[in-house]
Amino acid sequence: MMKIIIIEDEELAAEGLTFSLKKVEPDTQVLAVLDSVKTAIDWFKNNAAPDLAFFDIQLADGLSFEIFEKTPVNCPVIFTTAFDEYALRAFRVNSIDYLLKPIGTDDLKRAFEKLRLIKGETTLPSEMQAQYLSQDLMKQVMAIATQQVKTPQYKMRFMVKIGEHLQTIQAEEIDFFMGENKIVWLYHKNGRKYIVDYTLDQLDDLLEPERFFRLNRQFLSSISAIKDVIAYSNSRLKIVLQTPPNKEDILMSREKVEAFKYWLGK
Repeated sequence: MMKIIIIEDEELAAEGLTFSLKKVEPDTQVLAVLDSVKTAIDWFKNNAAPDLAFFDIQLADGLSFEIFEKTPVNCPVIFTTAFDEYALRAFRVNSIDYLLKPIGTDDLKRAFEKLRLIKGETTLPSEMQAQYLSQDLMKQVMAIATQQVKTPQYKMRFMVKIGEHLQTIQAEEIDFFMGENKIVWLYHKNGRKYIVDYTLDQLDDLLEPERFFRLNRQFLSSISAIKDVIAYSNSRLKIVLQTPPNKEDILMSREKVEAFKYWLGK
């Protein structure tokens, strides 16, 4: 039985990956689902290496590349992420694959085929294995480069249900999205809120980045909804929204601060 760990800070994404793994490779066991750089470092320091690890790149407390800097990772790694700008860095730490979300079963099947080649569990001659893997890596890098020059198509409106009725909400009418207890709420500029059938990770990909920014694990805000930005402890920021949904502080980790400042100043 192949023993696997998943490093992923979005609960729904972790559940979806676990479900897909069972479909593609039924003879697997997920030993742990870890949601931060810190918990992953602690796990690797105190447990035997698994057969395979899936690493999301952007975690709540930093980039998962930091794990490799703090502790040995003695197992094959497959990166799973919604962001393609880290591809080359991922391959530099000897990952066997780099899968862009949403991850399909075909993507997983191909990743496991590659893992078997690397482990020598096929009859393909070693020189052909090396050639195949080299060509496959080049195809992935070229595909990512091609994606980056395409004009992205962002979601301009959302359909929500109000009683028995369906209503369309334009992206420019949205203040922010908030994740709460596995539900994602769309907050309208008119003060009302609606449930949407997307995760915050999915919305982060679908929304125009000039207009929206992922503040933390719980909030994704439009620039017009931000009322104030306050320096906070440990180089973090506190974000004040025009119509805050609750009294809790909205805090941004220091890893996101520079990107957020750049976004505000565009």
